Amino acid sequence: MMKGREAIKTLFASSLFFAAITVLYAQDTLPSPNDTAPKKAIIAFVEKVTKEGSPDFVRPEEHIATFDNDGTLWAEQPIYFQFAFAVDRVKSL
Repeated sequence: MMKGREAIKTLFASSLFFAAITVLYAQDTLPSPNDTAPKKAIIAFVEKVTKEGSPDFVRPEEHIATFDNDGTLWAEQPIYFQFAFAVDRVKSL
């Protein structure tokens, strides 16, 4: 019986921990363990182009973003970097 209570206590404590982490990250517009210059630049850019009345304002219907499988922005190229690398590598071999 004691094991069941311990398991419930552990589950409850884990739930509280993960709920607290979620709340902390939700307060940050771009959650990251590092508060770096690039992060600040990204946030400043987004604020600048989404603030109505700003000279840099971009209307929502003009927003465009494409992401690669790992969440990074795709390069504006007709082929993947990996494919270009493989072709160059085959040529060199």
